[in-house]
Amino acid sequence: MKVLLLSDVECPALWDYYRPERLGGADLIISCGDLKREYLEFLVTMSNKPVFYVPGNHDSRYTVNPPEGCECLDDTVMVYRGIRFIGFGGCKRYSQETYQYTEEEMEKRIRRARRQIRRHRGIDVVVTHAAPTGCGDRADPAHQGFNCFLKLMEKYSPSYLVHGHVHMNYDSDIPRVMTYGQTTVINAYERYFLEIPEPV
Repeated sequence: MKVLLLSDVECPALWDYYRPERLGGADLIISCGDLKREYLEFLVTMSNKPVFYVPGNHDSRYTVNPPEGCECLDDTVMVYRGIRFIGFGGCKRYSQETYQYTEEEMEKRIRRARRQIRRHRGIDVVVTHAAPTGCGDRADPAHQGFNCFLKLMEKYSPSYLVHGHVHMNYDSDIPRVMTYGQTTVINAYERYFLEIPEPV
């Protein structure tokens, strides 16, 4: 299954200069946050493919006007074509804005989701806005990652964790793809295509 990952910056090729072939034959579109509602609504309409999303720390408007036609993954397990997805939006708390969490608050969200994960016998893809600690995050308070995402990967060994929040143009040494244990960690900044093997 081909997945189009998006985050943080609206891609002109997919909006201002849209052509169907620029979707790359994606079967599913996933937003890791901080994208305009109108952008996601445009993509779900033009592609006629499902769009899953988690909110970023700048998506407070989603609380009033969430992207229509799109599915929110936040704290929820969804299965698409046999692949199990779960999402945890938001970032490390550095102000009083919506969708910001302390380490303890994010850890509590993950604990609450454990029953869903057990019911689905695990997870394949974790979708977050913030990065895990030490896996593409930054030292400044606004872009520090979550330790509990590391524990999540250690406990359930998902195939992928995809995140946003850390813009690739912040620095030249920001990795697009990393590995933590058995999990491939991907920064979805702007757009990235991911091929996920479907279950037999």
